[in-house]
Amino acid sequence: MKRLTQQDMTESEQRELKTLLDKARKAQGRELTNSENNRIKDDYIDTLMAEKEKVAARARAEKRRNKAVPSTSATYDWTARTHPRGRR
Repeated sequence: MKRLTQQDMTESEQRELKTLLDKARKAQGRELTNSENNRIKDDYIDTLMAEKEKVAARARAEKRRNKAVPSTSATYDWTARTHPRGRR
C-alpha cells in the first residue's frame, strides 16, 4: 500500500491531524519545529495506514471465503472437475 498523504486523507482525518498538532503545540507552549510537526504527521499517518491495511486485509479474507463457498443456485458444480491450479 502506498504512503498516505494529507491530500488523500478524508476531511475528518485532516481535522484530527490538525487537532493533534494543536495539542502538541499547546503542550510545548510554543510553535513546533518542522521536525516535530513532521514526526507527529508521520506517526498519525502510520496509524491511519495500519488501520486501513487491517480493514483491507479483512475485506480480502472475506472475499476469499466467499469465493470458496459454492453457489446454492448452481445446477452444476464446476469446481468438482477443475483443478484449483488449472490444467497443465
